[in-house]
Amino acid sequence: MQLNKKKTPINMKAALTIATSALLGTVPTAVNAADEVSNSAKAQQESTWDFDTAFLYYSESDRVSAAEAIIAATKTFENDEVLNLKLTIDALTGASANGATAQPNVQTFTRPSGKGSYQTQANETPLDDTFKDTRVQLNAQWTQPLAENYTGSAGVHISKEYDYLSLGVNGNLAYDFNQKNSTVSLGLSYFQDTFEPEGGIPVAFASMPTAFGDDDVESSNAKADFNTTRRIDSDDKTTADIMIGFTQVINRRMLTQFNYSYSKVDGYLNDPFKILSVVDNKGIAQDYRYENRPDSRVKQSLFAQTKYHFDENIIDVSYRYMWDDWKIDSHTIDSRLRIPLSSNSYIEPHLRFYQQTAADFYQPFLAQENSIPEFASADYRIGEMSAYTVGVKYGMKMSDGNDLSFRLEYYRQDPKDSGHIAPGALAEVDLYESVDAVLFQVSYSF
Repeated sequence: MQLNKKKTPINMKAALTIATSALLGTVPTAVNAADEVSNSAKAQQESTWDFDTAFLYYSESDRVSAAEAIIAATKTFENDEVLNLKLTIDALTGASANGATAQPNVQTFTRPSGKGSYQTQANETPLDDTFKDTRVQLNAQWTQPLAENYTGSAGVHISKEYDYLSLGVNGNLAYDFNQKNSTVSLGLSYFQDTFEPEGGIPVAFASMPTAFGDDDVESSNAKADFNTTRRIDSDDKTTADIMIGFTQVINRRMLTQFNYSYSKVDGYLNDPFKILSVVDNKGIAQDYRYENRPDSRVKQSLFAQTKYHFDENIIDVSYRYMWDDWKIDSHTIDSRLRIPLSSNSYIEPHLRFYQQTAADFYQPFLAQENSIPEFASADYRIGEMSAYTVGVKYGMKMSDGNDLSFRLEYYRQDPKDSGHIAPGALAEVDLYESVDAVLFQVSYSF
């Protein structure tokens, strides 16, 4: 390992190819980077490691906070073979919206484990303040030329949380033509996820039971009632993805990329911690029911990205359109402008806008007078919303050739009313509370 080695610059075509792999949840493959590094540079890279490290802190106002540490290592071998390893560790804590509506009175909810309860004050969005988790994730990716103009890669993924395990594999194939100015790629991935929430998997639309505590007769009866609302201890889901990409060098200043992706998810897609309020015609909650979502989902997306190098500045603009059979459509526009401040430093403003429609089974509450639908969820994350991110990154190259950068961003999410008429008291409370968050990241590459 050479801590003071000056890193080989990453070209823009490689950067876009890396983005392609990231969409499949894989470690950057640097497929085309190897093609465009000179032989002498390759020889210099052999038997060395490059490291990218980062620490990120994310905090929502009065809700979730997350701290994340990342270390990624890349080693280039002979014949353009590349090994990527990436370790991510993050810790989440704070409060998460449980799906129930705000009310003009104090509300009491049973914790997901059934052991104890928590309260929400009048006119406040109910938040479960016991949200706490630690995740460890490891990705490994091997990339190598398969034949002239063909590059392949394969990788594995494992992620473990207290109540969640995710295992995945992926494979990618890229073909260069038109004097390597054009690249088509095909990526496949498959994930197997297992949920094992504390307290078990709730029965769909079961009423939230009373909490139980100490081992007395009354608590024993409450625990027995709680168990009737659970159908099993754990459940699974599988995700299969396919993505087709095309990357084109337009000229020495401009590069474009287009992707189409198809994703099929099957299995347990509920959030075991989300509930819905059942309200009467005055808007007062009479019951709380566990949500129920379809057990399959098909998502498709189109993605386009362009990078243009002006005489000094570099602009990066992308757009993504996603649609699924839950009737969620989303649009994402992302832009960054890198502005040099000196020969070894730059500043990069960032602006991102996101908008989505609601899932066809999204409901902020259930009306007591209506029958229970086949599917329903009050999770604001699948409701109608818009969001934006503004931020700035400052980067500099150290005297030893290593890179150091700082990023600060502000995020705001605004859930929308998708046409649900709020009866009585619900018309006086905020059913669609906005979420504000700040993000800070420091990165160091050597």
